[in-house]
Amino acid sequence: MVAQHPHSSVAPSPAYRNSGRPAVPHQTPVRRSWARIPVTVLAFAASFAFVMVNVVDPSSGAVASPYYQAPARFNGDAAQRLVVAGGVERTVERDSFAAQEKPKPTPTPTPTPTPVAPQAQATTSESEQDAPAAAAPVVRAATPDPGSAKAIAYDMIVQRGWADSEYNCLVSLWTRESGWNVYAENKSSGAYGIPQALPGSKMAAAGSDWASNPSTQITWGLGYISGRYGSPCGAWAHSESVGWY
Repeated sequence: MVAQHPHSSVAPSPAYRNSGRPAVPHQTPVRRSWARIPVTVLAFAASFAFVMVNVVDPSSGAVASPYYQAPARFNGDAAQRLVVAGGVERTVERDSFAAQEKPKPTPTPTPTPTPVAPQAQATTSESEQDAPAAAAPVVRAATPDPGSAKAIAYDMIVQRGWADSEYNCLVSLWTRESGWNVYAENKSSGAYGIPQALPGSKMAAAGSDWASNPSTQITWGLGYISGRYGSPCGAWAHSESVGWY
C-alpha cells in the first residue's frame, strides 16, 4: 500500500489515440536573440570607419582641387642653411733643388819606374829561364811495351793523376836527353841515366841502385820535374825554349 498525502492529487494520464502509426516526438521551436544583432553591426561599422580614416586622407578632397595652394612650411624659412666658414685658397708649392756639375775624376799619377840594380836584373833573368814556357806541340807517343822503361814511366804518371798528354811530353823530353837508355852518359857534362841527372849521383836519393835500375832513375826524374817545372809538359816547353831542362 502507498500512503497518499491528503492535499496531493494525481493527474490522470492523458489518453492517446492509437491510430496504429508510430509516435513522432514534438520539437520545441528555436528562439533567436534578435537583440544581439544591432550590437554586432555597430561594432563592425566602428571598426570599418577607423580603418578608412587611416587609409583615406581627410584632406584629399581639398588637395585635389585645382585652386588648392599648399601652405608654406617652417613659416617661410629655409629648411637648411649652408654657411661657409671662410674663403678657401689653393696653393701649389714645388720642392726646390740645385743642380751641380759632376766632379771631374782625379787623374791617376803615373808611377815612376824604380831603377833595378844589376844583381837584381841577373836574378830576374835566371828566374825567367827557370820558369816554364808555353807548352810546345808534342807528338803522340805510342803504347809502351810491357816491362819497358816507358811502361814504368807511364804507370808512375797515372799514379800521380796526370793526363796522358804528360806522358807524351815525357817521352819527347827523355828521348831527346838520353833515348831512354838507363846507361846514357854525357862525357862533357857528366849527366847520367834516363833523366840525365847532373851529376848522376843525385839519383841516389831515390835508391842505391840508381846507376842501373830504370825505376829508380824514373822515380827521381819525375820528382825533379814536378818540383822544378810542375809537370813533364812544363819541362818539355822549357827544353824547347832554351835547349835543356
